[in-house]
Amino acid sequence: MDASIKKLFGLSLGLAAGLGAISGLAAETLNGAGATFPAPVYNKWTYNYGQSCGTKINYQSIGSGAGIAQIKAKTVNFGASDEPLAKEEMDKFGLMQFPMLIGGVVPVVNLPGVEPGKLKLSGKLLADIFLGKISKWDDPAIKELNPELKLPSFPVAVVHRSDSSGTTWIFTNYLGKVSEEWAKGPGNGKDVKWPCGVGGQKNPGVANNVLKMAGAIGYVEYTYAVEAKMNCVNLQNKDGKFVAPALENFAASAANADWQNTPGFFMVLTEQPGEKTWPISGVTYILIYKEQASAATAKEMIKYFSWCYTEGAKLASELNYVPLPENVVKMVKDEWKKSLKAEGKQLVE
Repeated sequence: MDASIKKLFGLSLGLAAGLGAISGLAAETLNGAGATFPAPVYNKWTYNYGQSCGTKINYQSIGSGAGIAQIKAKTVNFGASDEPLAKEEMDKFGLMQFPMLIGGVVPVVNLPGVEPGKLKLSGKLLADIFLGKISKWDDPAIKELNPELKLPSFPVAVVHRSDSSGTTWIFTNYLGKVSEEWAKGPGNGKDVKWPCGVGGQKNPGVANNVLKMAGAIGYVEYTYAVEAKMNCVNLQNKDGKFVAPALENFAASAANADWQNTPGFFMVLTEQPGEKTWPISGVTYILIYKEQASAATAKEMIKYFSWCYTEGAKLASELNYVPLPENVVKMVKDEWKKSLKAEGKQLVE
């Protein structure tokens, strides 16, 4: 694995001591599992919070699909997913979800001779590449968008996630919006039937495979691309502008989000309008039970998430994520007051 990716995840190895059943946990120990999309900031949060507040929090970045399965099985205190659950599914299991961060999924390439940040792709071209319809990097359609670049005649090597992934859910949601063929074919999901390419486990696995293969293209959460110094693609957004992945462009995708009228905070930020909008932005969520078995453990968990929204916001920005606006945080806290109970009583005053 690339040294920079190892460095990024070194902290998590020391933090994740394994998952245990919720029953019997001490109030000062919390276990969570799920999405790799926000893992860099979650790992930083758990470490800093533990240092300042003394509460031990284990977070295992095992993918959104596994995180949803873990919270449904009640083997963790909280699950994490980049695919928002529909209200019907949450009601079925007695769950609630709330947003934690906004981030960007970015296509990354390994193209010797092409300067980082110079390659431009449209959404349709990106979909055609992942459909296996474009086999060489000097394809006329790519050259037409990039006349100033000397594109190599390398075969295109597609890299995708091999695990059930919220990052994949965001990415394929976007591809389905810009390509009718993708929408009718592989479609949108945490795990789809890929038409071509090789798989990698989690964001680090995809990043590592792209870094190893000349001509490779994959998709990762932005922080992984930054830490590994990867070559990010500029994408054409819904307004027809070519934009680079950047915090302000991820934030622009949420500028018109109507959180107030969205049941269960279900928000999809792909292919949003706006000149500066990054088209593959997404929200990452926390899943917890509305009825908590232990009031002490539940209060400690809410205290932690409140800290993440306030003191943790600066850390999130430093790691290339967009903290939630204050008005959305207030909506989340209002929902805690309304819906969370422990031992038959209202949990949050």
